[in-house]
Formats: sequence, C-alpha cells, structure tokens
Amino acid sequence: MNLSAQWIAFYTVLRKEIKRILRIWPQTLLPPVITMMLYFVIFGQMVGSKVGQMGGVSYMQFIVPGLIMMSVITNSYSNVVSSFFSSKFHGSIDEMLVSPISKHSILLGYVGGGVFRGLMIACLVSVVALFFTKLSVAHWGIMLISILATSILFSLAGFINAVFARSFDDISIVPSFVLTPLTYLGGVFYAIQELSSFWQTLSLFNPIVYMVNAFRYGVLGYSDVTVTWSLFAIFMFCVVFYVVAYRLLNSGKVR
Repeated sequence: MNLSAQWIAFYTVLRKEIKRILRIWPQTLLPPVITMMLYFVIFGQMVGSKVGQMGGVSYMQFIVPGLIMMSVITNSYSNVVSSFFSSKFHGSIDEMLVSPISKHSILLGYVGGGVFRGLMIACLVSVVALFFTKLSVAHWGIMLISILATSILFSLAGFINAVFARSFDDISIVPSFVLTPLTYLGGVFYAIQELSSFWQTLSLFNPIVYMVNAFRYGVLGYSDVTVTWSLFAIFMFCVVFYVVAYRLLNSGKVR
C-alpha cells in the first residue's frame, strides 16, 4: 500500500477510537474528572490548609500538575488496553492483521486514541482546577512536550498489556499492582526533597517521578529532578515501548 492508503488506514483507526471515546463519554471522560475533583477537595483544600506551602507555592497549586499528569497516565493507558483487548476478544483485530494495512498504521491509530483521551482529560481537569486555585504556565514548551510524550508512553504500555492479556481480569493487573503504587509514590502529593535521603534515592528509580516533575516544571517552574534528564528518559521509554509494541503486533502474537 502507498503512503496515502496508509494514512487513510491510520485515520480510520484513529477516528474509530475517537468516536468510541466520545460515544461513551459518561464512562471515558466523566468519571476521571469527578475523581480529580474529589482529590482537589480532600487533598487540596482539607489537607492543603494544614500543610501550607510546598515548592514555594500553595499546596493546592503544587498538587494540580501532579493530578493532571496522574489522570493522563491512567486514562491513556486504560483507553488503549481496554479498546485493543476488546477488538482482540471479539476477533475484529484479525481482519486488520490479515489486511495489507501497515502495522505502524494500526499501532499509531490505537496510540492516537489513547493520546486523545489523555489530553482531553488533562484539559477537563485543568478547567476544574481553575475553580480551586490560580494556574499559570512557566514553560509552555516543556509542559506540552512532557504531557504529550507521557501520554504516548502509557498508550504504548496499554497496548503491550492488551497483547499479553488473555482475559478482562488481566488488563486490570498492571493498573492495580504497578501503575497505582508508582503514581502515588511518584511525587504527585509531595516534593521528593521533603523525604529522607534513603527515600529520595529510592524515588529516583520510579519513572513516574520524572514525568510528574517535568510537567510540574513546565507549569510551576519547580522540579525535584533535572528536567533535561526527565525528558530524555521519557523519550527513551517511548522508543523502547514502540519497538516492543510493533514487534509484538508484527509477530502475530496478539491473537
């Protein structure tokens, strides 16, 4: 197939994913926004009033970037893992695999859907956050690059999980036992510098720490880790995950 045909194939998969997200918006868009609103009320207002400032800003302002990034991570991941596994479960993915469509077009279409949902949730959560605190962006470029790259990364991670999943129970294992602990320990609700030296060192092995801090630096101009290294790490993870996802798709192991 020529480049034009591959583009049409990619657009078709992406459009299907976007229409799916918008069609069932009470399941895909509304629950994450309500969950983040509860975080703002409980952690931002109730707990934040006792904590005071963190990172040179109010506690509410400090946690907003972390909560936005947390919502992007979970929704980008869950969108792809649920959508692709459903296609695999119902056998509809077989039709695409035997067609002359490039595997890159299929993979990028699903990842694009995950990115769309992740960024949609980020925008909605940001609007909700404005009702609780003032927000200003310190570095637009870093903010946009970090959130886009993170959304791509976890969309790819969701795809890989969906490939190996054999039942609907399998797609909830990684979010429950890997993503949730790493996210809560990723500096969303606290500054890494506030921890003891042992826990600071241990936190550096958590990849989500770099994603949260890169985005926080873009919004607030504050980061516990080197921003350049954070962005480099995110990009390297994206490359590795893309190669793995493509090889799995190309090998036919998704069936």
